[in-house]
Amino acid sequence: MKEFLGLLKEGNKPALTASIMNAIIAIIKGIAFFITGNVAMFAETMHSIGDTANQFFVFIGSALSKKAPTDRFPNGFARLVNLVLLGAVIIVGILAYETIKEGIHHITAPPESGSWFWLNIGVLGVAAILEAYVLYKAMKEVVVDIGEEQVKGFNVVMVSLRNVKGAKPATKLVFLEDMVATVGALIAILSIVIATYTPFHAAEGYASVIIGIMLFYVVGRIFLDNAAGVLGVADEQMEEKIGKFVFENKHVKDIQKLMVIKEGEELHVELKVEFDADMSIAAAAGILKSIESKILKERGVTEVIIESDKDDEILSWRPTEPEV
Repeated sequence: MKEFLGLLKEGNKPALTASIMNAIIAIIKGIAFFITGNVAMFAETMHSIGDTANQFFVFIGSALSKKAPTDRFPNGFARLVNLVLLGAVIIVGILAYETIKEGIHHITAPPESGSWFWLNIGVLGVAAILEAYVLYKAMKEVVVDIGEEQVKGFNVVMVSLRNVKGAKPATKLVFLEDMVATVGALIAILSIVIATYTPFHAAEGYASVIIGIMLFYVVGRIFLDNAAGVLGVADEQMEEKIGKFVFENKHVKDIQKLMVIKEGEELHVELKVEFDADMSIAAAAGILKSIESKILKERGVTEVIIESDKDDEILSWRPTEPEV
């Protein structure tokens, strides 16, 4: 138990914050739905329940992935966060289906516009503000994940939108879910206004379908990213970065092999470089130690396996040409 509690301290904090916030939002929306029976509110309630469950499991998974390797699992538990996220998308998928189904039912048999207009608008307005707050926190975490902590203010929004692919899996899920949640709350508000003040009473049903489709988008993105993570996907950007500074060492003649594999939130590097055939073993060992030390300073890198060989005079490493 002591070890488990210690691991929880290492869990993804934005996921925990988002889970607690979405639990509060889900309760508020659920109460409003039971009072009003509004289908757009139902869609938003399902959305918040899904976000709460997902982000809680993501927090637990990200914490357990920090567990040290054991005799039974010598490669460690880094990919556990990917497995947890694959399970989490099942919950979102089920809720997305229910949201779309309820929306279609509302479209085919739209009821007359009911009362409780201001209750619905008020609850969704508060929810949108809270979701936007959690989204901004997730954006700040994306900025930290990519090593741009100095970015402040509105620039956080722009930088995070451009670089969300480089965020940790758990951070990315929180970012995507709260982006959809914020937009979904605004869509729900708009649909209620339209259904109340125009004859288009099916607007809330269409809003429910749109929210469900957005949830399915999150399912697809998270599934593809984490399926690749479970299999062990290469980080090509980090490979280019490491290859560039390895070649800055004048003694390195070529890179025979360079792989950077994502293991959950960790990066594992395998590198084999070539030196002059007449270089001494002691000199080569010193250079390898220096290169290893520099690689380990890169964000997310936890393991480096580095070897050397004599120069075969055949260039193997071909870095990507810079764009003109």
